[in-house]
Amino acid sequence: SDAICSFVICNDSSLRSQPIIFNPDFFVEKLRHEKPEVFTELVVSNITRLIDLPGAELAQLMGEEDPKLPGANSTASGFFRSLMSLKRKEKGVVFGSPLTEEGIAQVSQLIEYLHKNLRAEGLFRVPGNSIRQQILKDALNSGTDIDLDSGEFHSNDVATLLKMFLGELPEPLLTHKHFHAHLKIADLTLFDEKGNKTSTPDKERQIEALQLLFLILPAPNRSLLKLLLDLLYQTAKKQDKNKMSAHNLALMFAPHILWPRNVTANDLQENITKLNNGVTFMIKHSQKLFKAPAYIRECARLHYLGSRAHTSKDDLDLLTSPGSKELQPLKSQKRSRLDTCHQEETQQRTEEALKELFRHVHNMPDSAKKKKLIRQFNKHPAALTPGSDVPTSPAPRRTRSRSFSGLIKRKVLGTPVILERKSRDATPEPERVSKENVHLLQKCGSPAHMSQAKLKSLEGRKEESCRRMRAHLLSKDSSSL
Repeated sequence: SDAICSFVICNDSSLRSQPIIFNPDFFVEKLRHEKPEVFTELVVSNITRLIDLPGAELAQLMGEEDPKLPGANSTASGFFRSLMSLKRKEKGVVFGSPLTEEGIAQVSQLIEYLHKNLRAEGLFRVPGNSIRQQILKDALNSGTDIDLDSGEFHSNDVATLLKMFLGELPEPLLTHKHFHAHLKIADLTLFDEKGNKTSTPDKERQIEALQLLFLILPAPNRSLLKLLLDLLYQTAKKQDKNKMSAHNLALMFAPHILWPRNVTANDLQENITKLNNGVTFMIKHSQKLFKAPAYIRECARLHYLGSRAHTSKDDLDLLTSPGSKELQPLKSQKRSRLDTCHQEETQQRTEEALKELFRHVHNMPDSAKKKKLIRQFNKHPAALTPGSDVPTSPAPRRTRSRSFSGLIKRKVLGTPVILERKSRDATPEPERVSKENVHLLQKCGSPAHMSQAKLKSLEGRKEESCRRMRAHLLSKDSSSL
């Protein structure tokens, strides 16, 4: 898990221009290594959605029960079965031992050599020299360096030795636990308009099921299977030279990849055709089988982003269904979050640029151009002065005061005659009370709605106050004179 999450900062300038490789299955592999139980449950729930596995076969796939394989209950011990079991008792470091990274590294030398020699006619069918094969086998078991390009070995020697390595594994490359699941995948066929099964294979569902099954293979088995199927795929592409089609290659490798150990063709009976056709299908579509389905990648990503995790493809489809109005599509939510962050970042950069530009204009020498630029800044709503972060809105204009104190000030400042004439000609509006008067009356405990008599007395008190103020001012002016 540490190797998956680590990255290297390259200081070599010659490599910085190289394209960055993005692994779309990053979260899938992270979930597989860090939380294998959650990962297995996620994958198996989607496998059972595609194929029908009874309770016993599902328990075998999950490893909860020992797999029940063809020929396991047979009491007959034929020559072939005894011979195969005796050969597997002779275990070496690489041959006859369970799969390890060291063993895969040794065998990958054979696969790399065969990629360069795919034109040999009858490759994987024509046996090589037994003496050269034994020399090569001992070298691989001992871990010594082998120069396969020296010309000492033939491509048929290497091809036969690769099949021998697969045949001596304790269990087939696809493991015993997956045997019944692969039989069910071969039965996946299309349905007609009436919902009845047809004889036409459903290739899309078969590919999807194989992708899921390969995800829960042990890591060494999956690594070697990928190398092997890619080699067989490239071999079948050159069948005009080597005369080995995908079906011919499947006949050579099905016993090592898929058949249970210590069984014969008679033990498999009618299933042998399904198994051979299944391996043929894997070879033809090998370039698609090691990619996790899109919904598995999405579920793994959601698991690490802290969002709501979904356990099957149906759950993800439910989010995008037209009848669901409460649940928003995951992609649109992500896009909206990214758009919001992008808009906020863009707005912040714009404001900083405007501040910097305003500082530059402010430091310019006084000129007509500077005044013109400042006027344009003042017109712009987002223009900011260097010392302020938030533009201040202009102060609202004060409305004309109609309060009692305002009336006294206007009379005192030299317009008493005009104001008296206006007050004499104007019709009284007893119900209109100034804000200060209402506030004053509320302080005194008067109700908000006053009677007409109280309003008249209030107006009289106002007039009396005005007369007293005028008399005081006149007396003050005469004494000064």
